[in-house]
Amino acid sequence: MSVNNNESIKREWTTALDSLPSVSDGRSKIPAFYFAHGSPMLLRELKAAKGPMDGIMKSHGPRSPLALFLSDFGPALLQKYNPKAIVIFSAHWETKEETLVTDYGDSNPLLFDYYGFERELYQVTFACHGDSATANRVVDLLSKARITFAGISARTTRKEESRGRDGRGFMGPGLDHGVFVPFKLMFGDSVDVPVIQVSIDGSLAPEKNWALGKALNALRSEGILILSGGLTIHTFKDPTAWSESTANARVRGFSSAILDAVRSPSDALQASLYALTKHSAFREAHPREEHFIPIYVAAGAGEDGAAKIISSQHGAPTFAFGV
Repeated sequence: MSVNNNESIKREWTTALDSLPSVSDGRSKIPAFYFAHGSPMLLRELKAAKGPMDGIMKSHGPRSPLALFLSDFGPALLQKYNPKAIVIFSAHWETKEETLVTDYGDSNPLLFDYYGFERELYQVTFACHGDSATANRVVDLLSKARITFAGISARTTRKEESRGRDGRGFMGPGLDHGVFVPFKLMFGDSVDVPVIQVSIDGSLAPEKNWALGKALNALRSEGILILSGGLTIHTFKDPTAWSESTANARVRGFSSAILDAVRSPSDALQASLYALTKHSAFREAHPREEHFIPIYVAAGAGEDGAAKIISSQHGAPTFAFGV
């Protein structure tokens, strides 16, 4: 990607972030955001990144436009919204039959749910805490909307309960890398705001995950920031798809279709976003759709307002909903 193109992309997100209304403008609701959470490669240059992996490193490495964007995104969110808490969804935590909500107390553990990376990537630190009141509020809202989820229940999960396999060789609790990796770039070594993670619906149905986000809409009026992280292109079958300069025309077309859908009028937004899973290149970009589905959570949480493109980076865009 050329220097001029990088500068153009940065101008785009700088303008978009600056134009977001803040709570000081008398706004009663914080927008909900779908954002590109990247990968562990954001934190460290891989020594062995060659061939196709080199393209992934350039688009998701520590010197990539995504890394630069995240370093601007976090401070902008804190400055504009001064959130009482952050409720976050990640492509890396899905559950069926019940929705889980972290209640980890005064120190959120980290789950290193990736494998085969250099030792240093298992020594990453990021300090943040939970909040039982926020976690219970999430459970309460989800329980009230239970009929929407065909009887799926919601409950909190504590440190004593494992939620997945850790790359260090054990099962454990914690915020997964779809949270702590981008947060490390967004907020530095720590953030003094309660962080609560909620699982996405494991059916991976757009409708159910839209309803999941919609159930939490009230949080936006309570000073709570809702983030939902994923990637709009996520495939290891064709590593060239990750970079706009190497992706084929079909994948580039899908990436453009996503932006067009987000630009849809509010009354057509839901249908336009749902239609993306039927796009001819959807399976090329997503052999499995878990990284795409978080867009529906954010859109559902912000369905009562307009959508806005914050960053249009190929495969790693960020959108605001409920603007």
